[in-house]
Amino acid sequence: MKRLNFISSAQLDSSTPERVIPEPMSVPELAARRAVNWPHVWAYIGLSFGLAWLVDLVLYLNGGLTHPSATLMLPFQMLMPALAAMLLGMFFFKESPIYYKTNRTASRWFIYYYYLMTFAYLVAVVVGSIQPALSTTLNGYLLIFSVIGLLLLGVLRWRGGPQSFAGAGMAFGKIRIWLLYGLAMVLFYGLETLLNYVFKFGTLVDATKLYPAGTTASIPPMALLASTIFSVIIVGPILGLIITFGEEYGWRGYLQSELVHLGRVRGVGLLGIIWGVWHWPIIWMGYNYPGQPVLGPLLMTGYTVVLSYFLAYAVFKSKGVWTAAYLHALNNQALSFFLVAVVTPVSIVMSFGMGIPALVLCALVVLLLLRDPIWKETD
Repeated sequence: MKRLNFISSAQLDSSTPERVIPEPMSVPELAARRAVNWPHVWAYIGLSFGLAWLVDLVLYLNGGLTHPSATLMLPFQMLMPALAAMLLGMFFFKESPIYYKTNRTASRWFIYYYYLMTFAYLVAVVVGSIQPALSTTLNGYLLIFSVIGLLLLGVLRWRGGPQSFAGAGMAFGKIRIWLLYGLAMVLFYGLETLLNYVFKFGTLVDATKLYPAGTTASIPPMALLASTIFSVIIVGPILGLIITFGEEYGWRGYLQSELVHLGRVRGVGLLGIIWGVWHWPIIWMGYNYPGQPVLGPLLMTGYTVVLSYFLAYAVFKSKGVWTAAYLHALNNQALSFFLVAVVTPVSIVMSFGMGIPALVLCALVVLLLLRDPIWKETD
């Protein structure tokens, strides 16, 4: 994946051809580009953690995950990594391709919209905290912001061309990688669900009880199942794309592009640990691993490490951070679907999905991925 400051955004505009050849750099410049900019990395980690953990603190003081406003605060928290990367890149990191004085590409308009959307979430979080009964209604309004954002993204890419986003570290990647790796992810979680059933780590769910009364009587069961799967695998990830971009532009877009200068394997592993620790406050509140304040954060970190290798591999192959955003959204939807609507684990710790057996299986998959020579390439 290209480092965010690889090409100056001053070289890109709406008339820039798809292929951009940067000016030759001197040996000292090349050496600097191949080293981690630790002051910038620490600034980013501090800001992204500070913003997200502040949201978590507000959630905790409002009663935690049981409070209705949690449905607003959790996606709001996911917007923080990209917000941190955008604020630092746009106003403080002068060599960044999105620096406000040099970026004249179409990507800047999407960044402005992202700021607007984040502000809308902030307002919704404040209102939801004061009036919890409005949380569901507010979520509906915020979905409109996501839809508008997707439409704006499509228009800007069409008008500005692919390089207007690629040069800003927001490349869309190859659609076939989206589809192929997405299918692989769904099949993998399907396999884990089958293993939960075979080894009696979970109980089979009566799917008819998940739908409103009278629904299954009016719609054939197979049609209902097909519509549910379509919603989970296609509609859900697309509608959630900008929310997961909120994490992926920060983690895979900025931080990964810095840390891979340690070597891709080491850099992605370190990123996975950082990503896991970032989740710790909500894990302590019972998210994903309820009742596991000690083991839960450790398992979450193990899960983010193996998932980081998969998402990084997809980004390397696809050459686009939006690929990771889609797979992240699909991962959240598919995992929830299989664990809630197909086979529910008896113990989330000792089951496939996000438990210890899952981490063992995922580690085997990662070892296979690491055999690809792409991990030895330099950035």
